[in-house]
Amino acid sequence: MFLPRKKTLMGVALSAAFMGLAHAQPAPLLPLEDFFANPQRGYFNISDDGNMLGFMEPTSLDGQPARMNIHVQSIQDGKPSGEPRRLTSETARDIGGYFWKGSGTVLYAKDFGGDENFHVLAVDVKSRKVTDLTPFDGARAMITDDLEDDPDHVLISHNQRNPQAFDVYRVNVHTGESTRVAENPGNIIGWQTDHAGRVRAALASDGLNTVLLYRDSEDEAFRPLITTDYKTQVTPALFTFDDKRLYALSNRGRDRLALVEIDPAKPDAETVLFEPEEVDLDGVGYSRLRKVLTVAAYQTDLPRRKFFDTQTEALYAAIAKQLPDYAFTLQSGTRAEDRYIVAAYNDRTPGARYLYDVKANTLSKLADINPKLPEARMARIQPVTYQSRDGLTLHGYLTLPPGREAKDLACVVNPHGGPWARDSWGFNAETQFLANRGFCVLQINFRGSTGYGRKFWEAGFGQWGLAMQDDITDGVHWLVKQGIADPKRIGIYGGSYGGYATLAGVTFTPDLYAAAVDYVGVSNLFTFMNTIPPYWAPLMPKFHEMVGHPERDKERLAATSPALHVDKIKTPLFIAQGARDPRVNKAESDQVVEALKKRGVEVEYMVKDNEGHGFHNDENKFAFYRAMEAFLKEHLKP
Repeated sequence: MFLPRKKTLMGVALSAAFMGLAHAQPAPLLPLEDFFANPQRGYFNISDDGNMLGFMEPTSLDGQPARMNIHVQSIQDGKPSGEPRRLTSETARDIGGYFWKGSGTVLYAKDFGGDENFHVLAVDVKSRKVTDLTPFDGARAMITDDLEDDPDHVLISHNQRNPQAFDVYRVNVHTGESTRVAENPGNIIGWQTDHAGRVRAALASDGLNTVLLYRDSEDEAFRPLITTDYKTQVTPALFTFDDKRLYALSNRGRDRLALVEIDPAKPDAETVLFEPEEVDLDGVGYSRLRKVLTVAAYQTDLPRRKFFDTQTEALYAAIAKQLPDYAFTLQSGTRAEDRYIVAAYNDRTPGARYLYDVKANTLSKLADINPKLPEARMARIQPVTYQSRDGLTLHGYLTLPPGREAKDLACVVNPHGGPWARDSWGFNAETQFLANRGFCVLQINFRGSTGYGRKFWEAGFGQWGLAMQDDITDGVHWLVKQGIADPKRIGIYGGSYGGYATLAGVTFTPDLYAAAVDYVGVSNLFTFMNTIPPYWAPLMPKFHEMVGHPERDKERLAATSPALHVDKIKTPLFIAQGARDPRVNKAESDQVVEALKKRGVEVEYMVKDNEGHGFHNDENKFAFYRAMEAFLKEHLKP
């Protein structure tokens, strides 16, 4: 059941219940590893026939560090039965994700040292034989369609033929035999199949304009259906169940993404099926069995749903009745839609996973995801709002350390990555860790964040280091004005774009922060755009419009690249970087560190050779957060 919607804050005092009483005792410090270790058992999936359960758990092989590997277990009478069997033997990195293909094969993804060149592998449940379905060095692969009605094949997209373009192949999951079914001419950025697994629609882009392509059968050539500029989104979600029309997420002619139906015979018309009042639509679910739309998901301050049929609404209501005070999602289900994996959580716990039997209306607990973190000791995450200096309403989340009065606290501002993403309500291990260490944490959906409509997103164009950064700075001033933050003990920490915002914060507002942590962040907008992965190349014209062109906007990009202004940095800085990062090249961090060391400015630098855009192996995560904790404790004194 979703928690009741709370009033947001805008220049008003926090409620006494949220602030906490001055005499309340701070929560005891919990071990760092308890926040960031992989779950002892998690990532549950149920087979198509409902007779087998899949999950991952850390497994140490041949004396190597434990990695998340796939295991399976029989299901009898609605519960796991018998001894689990391990299917995979990965020792270098955790498996990136997996799902069932039917009931006898499991498909999973792995990359190499964080390079994000994922391979798709198949493992036979009975024999444990592993087949690499995309054994191509330097290529990135992904599932396009699981072909539920074909027991032997899936559709996989990969860029082995052309590093900048993804073709579609029908691949035999037992032998790896592959046949190309759609060749990318170089401008396709997404493919869409119908319910029979036929490639019937695609999105093409020249970087600035997007064309929705369509064909009635795979024997025909694609024809253009809808052309939009890059600011307008018309993205196919699925075909209608007769395979004759498209359901799409569209903001054509409106500010927010809505669910629409498009008839290829009349593509200029849209039938709007659902549009949230305040925010963009995130996605839509459907029943393969009953051939109906079921539910749409979106986020205001909390997760929200719109139901399309009474059976689905009754299903969710039955589960919600058994999970009071928790949000939940359905993570996987059987083909008969009679059993589901249910993930229950809230802002203070990653929660538990259950096996739900629809007919019996029973939840059988499979595992607590992190029982070492007592829910009662974790901090509540409060939605907040404040006004930017130019009058925009900005949304975010404030987390206060339990048992401490919300007054003159050491605080960490935590801008999200992307930047075309958003922070959301739910359990966040980093936020809870910092709160447990005595910090308040402010997360800000600054302009340019997605989810709040096109106008808000467009307000971030050309504003890296400018108005986007001002929104973060205004959040700091809001914290101080509320009396929550001690202005002399405010830090900033972020990853990816959040790392850029961290560097921009200490460069362009050098007196605002007492400490800064940059995690795989951009430092130089010129070098960053020259080192992107090849498959981003078709989108570079769009990127130049949204961020800046290295020639046309040379002065602005130079003025907002922190690496070119390190002479202004005086805040103690800690930088962490993966050596194999394909998105933010290691040189982004190197150039800042080298320049600061030449000036004699304090900078701590951590590089992990077997990581990419963020650290994923447990031992590297622990090392990073241990160093960050010591760094923030020294400079912010919580």
